[in-house]
Amino acid sequence: MKLSNLAQAAATACTALALCSGVYAQNDKGAYDQARNSAKATYDSAKKQCGSLSGNAKDVCEKEAKLARVKAEQEAEASYKGTAKARQDATVEVAQAEYDLAKERCEDKSGNDRDVCTKDAKAAYEKVKADAKAQRETAKAGKEASDEKHAAAYKAARERCDALSGNAKDSCIEQAKAQHKQ
Repeated sequence: MKLSNLAQAAATACTALALCSGVYAQNDKGAYDQARNSAKATYDSAKKQCGSLSGNAKDVCEKEAKLARVKAEQEAEASYKGTAKARQDATVEVAQAEYDLAKERCEDKSGNDRDVCTKDAKAAYEKVKADAKAQRETAKAGKEASDEKHAAAYKAARERCDALSGNAKDSCIEQAKAQHKQ
């Protein structure tokens, strides 16, 4: 992957982690463990293939293998936990691995080209971190707004139930609780 594509790949990883949270069943420990074991096995195989290389090419190959492992493990963990924080953490971990790979690729360059390459990689990493944080904050604000809407609608429905009596009132209140997640 060229460095100019790093930001695009990082954003794709961020989006993929956010959208793929349903790939594994939430709280399914077996699927989570299986995904982690598969990621480790794939990493070990890929790293072994890097053994025939030398110098920076070997380092880049190993970072690529590590990136693939981190992506698989973090996707599994975010899906397993199923929280906005877990998705944010996963996105940042993947971005860190992508940043490490980009820095390793920059080592093939020299002088100003190397400096620019490193700064571009850092900027892409910081952008992904900021986007992940903003996405989490947006999700949190959306949940709070939804909770407030349900609470207000429940109060209004409950008030309508007060006009009833006996079993009808009890049934009305239970229906309002179910409908408005109370």
